[in-house]
Order: sequence, then structure tokens, then C-alpha cells
Amino acid sequence: MGEFIGREVEVEVSKIAHGGIAVGRLDGRVVFVTDAVPGETVVARISDDRKKSFWRADAVRVVEPSEHRRDHVWAAASIDRDPRSRAGGAEFGHIALSHQRELKRQVLAEALQRMAGITSDVKVEQMAGDHAANGLGWRTRIRLHVDDEGRIGPMASRSHSVIPVQEVPLASAAVRAATPFSERFTGVATVDVLAPTRGDARLVLGEQKPSLIRERVGEREFQLDDTGFWQVHREAPTALSAAVQQAVDDALFDPRAANLDLYGGVGLLAAAIGDRFGPTTRITSVESDARATDHAAENLSDWVGAAAETSRVDRWLRDAEQSASSAERDRLRAATVVLDPPRSGAGTEVMGILGRLAPAQIVYVACDPVALARDVALAAEHGYRLDHLRAFDLFPHTHHVEAVARLVRD
Repeated sequence: MGEFIGREVEVEVSKIAHGGIAVGRLDGRVVFVTDAVPGETVVARISDDRKKSFWRADAVRVVEPSEHRRDHVWAAASIDRDPRSRAGGAEFGHIALSHQRELKRQVLAEALQRMAGITSDVKVEQMAGDHAANGLGWRTRIRLHVDDEGRIGPMASRSHSVIPVQEVPLASAAVRAATPFSERFTGVATVDVLAPTRGDARLVLGEQKPSLIRERVGEREFQLDDTGFWQVHREAPTALSAAVQQAVDDALFDPRAANLDLYGGVGLLAAAIGDRFGPTTRITSVESDARATDHAAENLSDWVGAAAETSRVDRWLRDAEQSASSAERDRLRAATVVLDPPRSGAGTEVMGILGRLAPAQIVYVACDPVALARDVALAAEHGYRLDHLRAFDLFPHTHHVEAVARLVRD
């Protein structure tokens, strides 16, 4: 193959696919087109023709624009740049914000229908905050890469090429002010810029030794490593804490049960449960990163029933299934399980063990709609049904969407 690489073709795109890429057809072949909007006719340059059934291409000119098309919010990612020189990380930046949320809704609803047989009318909710009108200024953390000349910038889309930039419009004002655009770096591959809610913005150069930061959520403070996981959108920790609290069915919650916070990080969602149901609530946070677990233990110290354990979630659940006494199984069966897995989702083994342990309810925080739909389908094999779902636009101008689901037993 390769004979069609670089060829420009006119394509009408009809829908959005998981990953934020528009889908069209050309002579019976599917063409996945970046930087297009469903309903448009574009001229696209073929970038990958290795598969007989589909090609990949990048829009380079718009023949018939969508009413939802806008000038890109980031000049470095604009359609008038060569596709190989477009900054990655804002792949919906050329689409009106309200329509971005509609496209994300379509992807989530389609995944649930296709993979779990569920018809959903879920809406993608706009976040609060002064950035909401334009979707800019929400990132409290960015990772930039270093090119051969020491300049910093994002990667190009689907590429390892670094695109040097002088602006990062999705970043908060504090992050933008701290980003060293004019400096040159040697000996490091990445430069992270972050602005915690407590203290000054800071840089993390390459594999720099982690240091402690503090993040404030409502009236609470959480300690964590500056290199550790924390929600990127500045409103996300508060919004997700409230969404998880609301998703828990009070009638199914037992504070004395063996409640779990899986993939618990530094304890944000376990703390949300503790705040909702009181300091004697029993909940164990399970997290594979030992430093995060140490921080979780400190962050959860207000709750006498809280504990933080270091383990891979699949291994911890496997051990629990194999070694639990009859009384412990009863406490697990009465439990509320909160899980916030990585983008790949919880997967077959974790959902299978949870299904066999049969907790009273599962509150699933998902950052990938297809992984969520797959795991909902896996849970259904064990008698669980989806009875609550909200979705949040935690990543404006990107294709990503966050969802909070509740699964209960029939």
C-alpha cells in the first residue's frame, strides 16, 4: 500500500466516531477524517491507506461548511496549517461548544446502544466557571514535549512530532503565565506545568523527583505528588465529588458494609462518600500507586472507618474473592463500590469478580464511553442494570467526556 498517501479527495462526512474523528465514505470505503464536522463536505488528504476497508485522512479545505464550524480556538491547530504541523490536544476546537457536547452525547449513546443494548437520553452537562462561555482556561495541568532544538510544545495529532507553540489557550491563566515558551531545554523530554489550588504554579522537568502539593475541594484539602494523578479541569474534583454523592442510592447504602473505592488515587471519591454518610462510614480505597496510597491514608484520616491499601485492583479483588469469610462476603454483598478506572476501563476480570461478589450498587466514574459501555454490558451478565447516568464536559474542545453511572442488581 502507500500509493494513495498524500492524495487529496473530496469527502462528505456524516457522523462522529469514538476518538473525535469524522466518518465519511469514498467509493464504498470508510474514510476517517480529522478536523471535519459531521454534515460537511471537505477536501481531505489521505494519511494512511494500509487497510482495504478504511483510510485515514486530514481535512485541508472545507467545501461546504457546517453551521457549527468556528475558527479554531488554537491557531496552532487550525485547518489552514499543514496537518503534520497542527498541534494535538484540541481536536474539537473548530466546533461550536454546544455542538461539541451534542457530538459527545451521540458517541456515548451510540456506545451504550451498540455494546450494552441500552437506549439513553443522557445529556452532556456544561461545567460551571468563568471559562464556560468559551471553553478556554480550564486546564490546571499541561504536559509539553521538547523538540530537537529544545523548544516546547504539544505533539501533533497521531504523531511524535513536537509542535513548538507560544500559547496554550485551554490552560488556566496561572498555567499560561508559568509556561516558559521562550526557554530552551536540554536533557529532558517533557515539561509539565501545573497550578494547584494552594500555592504557586510550578514546573516539573522530565523525571524530576516528585514533591508535595495541596489541592482544595470545597472545605477539604488533599495532599498529593505534583507528578501524581489529579483531575485536570479546575471544576472537576468538586463536580465529580458531588456527582458521586448524588449517584449513591441512600436506600442501598450501608455505612457498616465493606464499601470500596477502587482505583482510588489519593482518596478524592472515598472522601466524598465519607462526607456524605459520616465519619464512621467504612470504606477502603484501593490504588496500585504506593505514593498515592500514602497520600490517601493521610487525606482520609478524618474518617475512622476509612483505609487505603496499595494493590492492583484486579489482584485485590481476586484475593478478596478467594479468601473472604462468610461474614466478609456478606459485608461485600451489602457494599457500595465506587470505581474510577483508567481510560481502558475496568475490564473483564474486575467486572466479573465484582459481579460474583454482588455488591448492592456500583458507582462507575468513566472517562471513556466505549469502555464504560463494555463494562456495563459485562455487569449485565451478572444481573446488574444501569439505572442512573450523568455526563460532564470536563474536557472542552477535545473529544473526551466524563460520565458517572450507577449499576444496581435486578
